[in-house]
Amino acid sequence: MFTIANQELTVTISAQGAELQSIYNKTTQLEYLWDANPAFWPKKSPALFPIVGGLKNGVYTFEGKQYPLGRHGFARESVFSVYEQSASSIVFKLDANETTRAVYPFEFSFSIAYRVDSNKLYVTYLVENTGDKLMYFSVGAHPAFKVPLTNGTGYEDWYLEFSTTETVGVHPLDPEGLVEPIAVPYLDNCSQLPLKKSLFYGDALVFKNLASHSIGIKSHQSAHGLTLHYGDFPFMGIWSAKDADFVCIEPWCGVADSTLTDGQISNKEGMNQLAVGGTFERTWRVELF
Repeated sequence: MFTIANQELTVTISAQGAELQSIYNKTTQLEYLWDANPAFWPKKSPALFPIVGGLKNGVYTFEGKQYPLGRHGFARESVFSVYEQSASSIVFKLDANETTRAVYPFEFSFSIAYRVDSNKLYVTYLVENTGDKLMYFSVGAHPAFKVPLTNGTGYEDWYLEFSTTETVGVHPLDPEGLVEPIAVPYLDNCSQLPLKKSLFYGDALVFKNLASHSIGIKSHQSAHGLTLHYGDFPFMGIWSAKDADFVCIEPWCGVADSTLTDGQISNKEGMNQLAVGGTFERTWRVELF
């Protein structure tokens, strides 16, 4: 385990998946991350790369060849190396290797940087194309935040707060986890979504057209909470395991296969293209109060 800290926050990260393990605010004396109870979901904050979500039949096609790739890609199951570290920041890196090439025929370097500043944690994804051909990829976040956050409150005392009033639909997921192309109405001229566990009985809420650039987890029964700012991530997933005490706020540069997909990675919705020698960088941050 690796730890970074400042006067307000202590953050712990594992080399396995470069995954957050703890976000503790020393001022509020609160832990903000889910505890990874394996009875519900044994993860805390996996990094999604080189795909987000699942593939139809678990495969994609590139240059006439099929490749198997599990949901959310291989980064979350890979061991990252530490590239650099200071008291308040750390950078993890994963390079293409024999294991990744078997399922993803691109040369890459994928870095995840964590940095604390006052009561904020910044998370930056940097993707580099180190190969000799155009690279296709997606990247995304999957942090699970503890709900209820404070003692004396229940799950339904908490709500999601969008930074902008939203009128937008969600894209349902079929039993295979594929995205239906037609959205169904969901948020109607509102900026708050009360939390209840039944929201996620049909899997994640997948948004493609949110106007908001941040989502908070708040309660009228508590002065504490958090706000996740996600900027240039065009897709958003909100999810929890059935009846679990957490909510994932998941900014994505990518999305699961559509039910209408042809399986070609070059045609997959949400795939980013990176030229030879090119870099791609995105940052999200969470403010903890």
